[in-house]
Amino acid sequence: MWDLTKGSPIKKIIMFTIPLLIGNLFQQLYNVADTLIVGRTISVHALAAVGATDSLFALIIGFAQGMTAGLTILTAQYYGSRDVKSVKQSFATNIIISVVVSVLLTVLGVLFARPILELMETPRDIINDAQQFIVYCFWGITATVLYNLFNNTLRALGNSRTPLFFLALACVVNIVLDFIFIVTFHMGVAGAGLASVVAQGFSGILCLIYIKRYIPLLVLSREDFSYNRHKVKRHLQLGLPMGFQTSVISIGAVIVQIMLNTLGSDAVAAYTAAGRIDFLATQLTLSFGMTMATFAAQNLGAGQFERIRTGVKQTVLFSGTLSVVMGALIITFGVPLCHLFLGDQQPAVTQMAQTYFYYNSSVYVLLALLFIIRYTLQGLGYSLAPTLAGIMELLMRLFAGMILIRQLGFAGASMANPLAWLGALLVLIYPYFSTTRRLKQSALSHAGDTRVAMVSNSR
Repeated sequence: MWDLTKGSPIKKIIMFTIPLLIGNLFQQLYNVADTLIVGRTISVHALAAVGATDSLFALIIGFAQGMTAGLTILTAQYYGSRDVKSVKQSFATNIIISVVVSVLLTVLGVLFARPILELMETPRDIINDAQQFIVYCFWGITATVLYNLFNNTLRALGNSRTPLFFLALACVVNIVLDFIFIVTFHMGVAGAGLASVVAQGFSGILCLIYIKRYIPLLVLSREDFSYNRHKVKRHLQLGLPMGFQTSVISIGAVIVQIMLNTLGSDAVAAYTAAGRIDFLATQLTLSFGMTMATFAAQNLGAGQFERIRTGVKQTVLFSGTLSVVMGALIITFGVPLCHLFLGDQQPAVTQMAQTYFYYNSSVYVLLALLFIIRYTLQGLGYSLAPTLAGIMELLMRLFAGMILIRQLGFAGASMANPLAWLGALLVLIYPYFSTTRRLKQSALSHAGDTRVAMVSNSR
């Protein structure tokens, strides 16, 4: 377990982020493996079918994943304050909330997958494959949500290494099952969806076994599951806004996807391939952001207010620099990477993918700042400002989808993410600086109280 309340802030942050980054890369390899295998073993149309479901699946599963990340913020705060009983009760509460939400999302997803795909104007030549893929994914939502809850809980306690092992295992299982279901059993895109669900379910079970055997702090009794209205409310106050925030962002992505679908299957395939590479590239900045949520929460629980400010400043400089380097690499080597998904006989598609990289990768530094500020505020328990930032992302993507795509075509779609990042960052700037001022005041007040106590004791 990593105690992020002691030692050099940036050193602890980097060491915590490294396994988190590797784990996030493995998480994205689920999607990359599905896309790569589908695109190369079935067809480009099958690739487009999988890509056409991205925003819809992100809308549903994004809510659940954002919610579990929010729920475990309290767990991290309790751990930082060394409140063992509250850590156990927090974990138990999170399990109950996650199961209930997962069942509701499964029912909604399976029942309304086809109508929503039709509403999104999914091209007729790929809609059947898109429906097969997404329905299989929806059936596995419970396994996916609990798997993410267990991983987020381990990270809340400062353990970012063990989730890496389970993510790597899930990735290997997913790739093997992709080949078995698609190549051997000829299940098509449905096989890709089933492979992802089975892999995450398997890893989730192993993660639970690990927790029961090696993390006594999370071994629960019936007493821990006792209903406490106040604790449930506090968890939901952090979990639901983060879930809704992710969903609001995803609604914007759905709107972009709807308008992108009107440009045809080639545009969808290009956006899918470029998006997969983009997701992998941005895991670096995402991982630093996720670390800051745990870092801020633990130090808040420990009363280390000045340490939070120091950690944020150091991380902004380090992550911002790396994001500039990563952006340059993707702009330079993005198209050859796209050939892995599309082959080298799709010049029109790869040209559109390069357009995507020019607009997105050149402003990765904005995304780095956004992740650090947003996750820090969430780790401190502030949910309103990040939610408003999510609404701004929705508005920016709505503008890109309804105006820019109609005027500029694929280039307009490529502008959606950068505009959303910029808009959200502008919303968060004032709340962040206001919060840091309060942290500084708290640090000074805490130091003053400590000095008074030392003088009193000396007498």
